[in-house]
Order: sequence, then C-alpha cells, then structure tokens
Amino acid sequence: MWSSPLFWIVFAIAVFWALGAYNRLMRLRSAVVQAFGSFDAHMVRLLALLGEFGAAHAVQQLPPAGVMAPEMAALQGATTQLSASLAMARARPLQSEAVAALVAAREVLHASWQKAVPNFPGDNNAQMPALADAADLLPRPALLWQMRWDEHVQQNDQATRVFNDAVLHYNAAIAQFPANLLAWVFGFKAARRL
Repeated sequence: MWSSPLFWIVFAIAVFWALGAYNRLMRLRSAVVQAFGSFDAHMVRLLALLGEFGAAHAVQQLPPAGVMAPEMAALQGATTQLSASLAMARARPLQSEAVAALVAAREVLHASWQKAVPNFPGDNNAQMPALADAADLLPRPALLWQMRWDEHVQQNDQATRVFNDAVLHYNAAIAQFPANLLAWVFGFKAARRL
C-alpha cells in the first residue's frame, strides 16, 4: 500500500490542498486585521475630535472652574470607555468579546454625544448682541461640532462596512467543509462584526 503510486498521488493532492486552504484562511484573517486597522485609524480621529470638543467646552464653560455639566461628564466617561475598548480590540480584532465591548462603547458614545452637543456653551445667539441682525446667518457652535461629528461618523461607517465584509468572508471560509477541519486544527475562531 505505501509503495502504491496512487496512494502517493492522493497524499500529495491532500497536502497541496491543505496548504492552499490554510493560506486562504490566513489571507482572509489578515484582511480582517487590516480592515480593523483602517477602522481603528478613523476611531482615533474621532477620539481626537472628542478631545477638541472637550477642550472647547472647558474654555467656554462659564460656571466655576472644575464644575462640569452632567452631559459633558457622561461624554467624557463614554470617550474613556471607547478608548479603552478600542485598545483592547486593537490587540485582538478577531476576538468576539473585544469587538462586542467596542460596539457597546461606541453606542454609549453616540448616545452621550447627542445629549452633550445641544448644551454646548456659547450656542445661544443672544450672547452676540452686536450681531443680532446677522445672528441667523452665523453658524452656531453646536451646529459646527455636529457637522464635524457627522463627517467622522460617515467615515467610520464606511470603515465599519469594509471590516464587516472582511469578517463575513472570513467566517464563511472557516465554516466551509472541509476547510472547517483545518480551521478547527489551527484554532481559527469566528470573528464578530461591528
């Protein structure tokens, strides 16, 4: 049996197939990691925007120093939570728990942003009596911040779609028979979408 040419032909085909399937799984896994890198870059820019927003809010805040509106405190906490979740997911973009924590942190951040922006100090046009006639023509600070936020969210949504597509292809590949046997042997686990 071991000296049979048919055995060695079948064995060679199986080895070459396994090698090709493994390389395909690794390529798809790498595509997920690269797509997360793009998403991560967009999220870092969003965190920078939130830092600018917090600094602008602190400069324009009229109450005594150190007093923070509850909305801004919630936004600051959500930003910290997102930053920590992003760092954890950055280290393990294929781990479901890390991505789930990032998704939850992003949802909390979006809700906190919606509450904090309308309360941005200096957003009342009555504070500009010299420009009372032109008050309706001037962009309000909260509107400007909301426009910047919307631009970042749009970019993040596009990066999210790319990541989710990469995850979809990766998960489909590790679920197919017989590649799922290789996935099991080498410890490939299904990834979670954002």
